[in-house]
Amino acid sequence: MPISVNVRTYTGETLAACMHPAIGDLCRRAEALASPMLGYVDPYDDTWFNRSQMRLLIPELKALIDSASAPEAEAAAEVLALAEQLELKPHRYLIFVGD
Repeated sequence: MPISVNVRTYTGETLAACMHPAIGDLCRRAEALASPMLGYVDPYDDTWFNRSQMRLLIPELKALIDSASAPEAEAAAEVLALAEQLELKPHRYLIFVGD
């Protein structure tokens, strides 16, 4: 099963999800580029990002949209849309759900 991304509340309610098939490729590209946030997503476990970490993760996603292949850029754009939801209200988390 590929990596998916969820927006969840602190109570565990899933508010939104992305299951783009290129998310794993996007994370591997970020790792190769030594991206400090997305580059450390664990493909085999859940990786949680909180609201304050979005100030680093959002620019990484925007840079990847500009430099990635079309499928990876599409995945990055979908994840970026989820990441921006964290800025709307506190106690939300962006979770990369590993295999």
